[in-house]
Amino acid sequence: MLEFAKTPPKGWNSWDVYGASVTEEEVKRNADIMAEKLKVYGWDYVVVDIQWYEPGAESAAYRKFADLKMDEYSRVLPAENRFPSSADGAGFAPLAEYVHKLGLKFGIHILRGIPRQAVHGRMHIKGTDKTADQIAVNSICPWNSDMYGVDMSIPEGQLYYDSLMELYASWGVDFIKVDDIAYSTIYRDSHRKEIEGIRKAIDKTGREIVLSLSPGPARLQDGSFLQKNANMWRLTDDFWDEWELLYDMFDRCNYWSPFIRKGNWPDCDMLPLGHIGIRSGERGKADRMTCFTKPEQKTMITLWSIFQSPLMYGGELADLDAWTLSLLTNTEVNEMHRTLEGQRQEYRDDEWIVWSGENKESTYIAIFNVSDEKKEIPGKLTERYLRKDAKEIWSGKKVTEGTEEVENHGCVLYQMKRI
Repeated sequence: MLEFAKTPPKGWNSWDVYGASVTEEEVKRNADIMAEKLKVYGWDYVVVDIQWYEPGAESAAYRKFADLKMDEYSRVLPAENRFPSSADGAGFAPLAEYVHKLGLKFGIHILRGIPRQAVHGRMHIKGTDKTADQIAVNSICPWNSDMYGVDMSIPEGQLYYDSLMELYASWGVDFIKVDDIAYSTIYRDSHRKEIEGIRKAIDKTGREIVLSLSPGPARLQDGSFLQKNANMWRLTDDFWDEWELLYDMFDRCNYWSPFIRKGNWPDCDMLPLGHIGIRSGERGKADRMTCFTKPEQKTMITLWSIFQSPLMYGGELADLDAWTLSLLTNTEVNEMHRTLEGQRQEYRDDEWIVWSGENKESTYIAIFNVSDEKKEIPGKLTERYLRKDAKEIWSGKKVTEGTEEVENHGCVLYQMKRI
């Protein structure tokens, strides 16, 4: 069991809104708003997603064989035109310091492997005479051309990851999302040796850095291995604002709930809420407000919370509206998410799904209407799962006031005193 990330990480990630092109100014703006409006509710990670080392990144599109910013040891560095404070070898240290002064934590995204550019240039690796081409293997990410895999059968492979994590720790990084690693449909494995190498390298730094693995779907047969080596691992490919994807997550959460424990958090992926797609355009959808209906948004937050998935907000925080803010700052929901245990799916049919969980003081029951019509909760469910002291958290209404109809794709979340 890992000894940190004892509660599910919560924060903001740049991908859903800025794709591969986020800038320092945009990161700082979102960090400022998180500190002002969300930190008190436990939201504290600020994560710079993919391609921060590519000067020419403009959207979510990956440019093949793009030039990357690197140091002499084959390690990518922030692009100075996008992150001006990284100049003169400072890396992300100044930006991490800015985030830390707000009382928040700083994270970055990396791709598994060693830069193609370093391999072709036979660049150095810190701590060895071997060069990048001598530790590279041909396990290239199928959707991004930046990296070769790393040969972990030789000591120099571990040395490379050691040097990476040493650098990131020196910058003050608190969270690392490693992509193209949790599972590969091309190579039919979860790149176990590189995962183990990254875990060892993080441990050597002595810094408590949360390790998040992407993309998914992770394999259930890797569950115990992932618990040993990572704090978070993705259950799905990139999650976006489509009901079919949200509906599919009920199955994934049900399968993975036995693997939830302190320090280990199966990850449902980011929350595509609010204003997203400003420079991403993923799945053919450009700049927009989330396509989820309000009931679907509440269902997503409720499922992610009662499952205890990490929560990473994907929208532009400067454009937070009152409704979206209310989803992120409900005190009872945030407390449930932080303190829950024993969560599980209790019931499922074609129209209704019920989840439960508890902490020291309360029992929680979430009832989801997954049908396409507004419906009243069946009596068999209220009789089985709700007592007279039940209070619906989102509305504040007591069950004695009557159970209301639930919107299609919507939910209710009840809290009762634990017996």
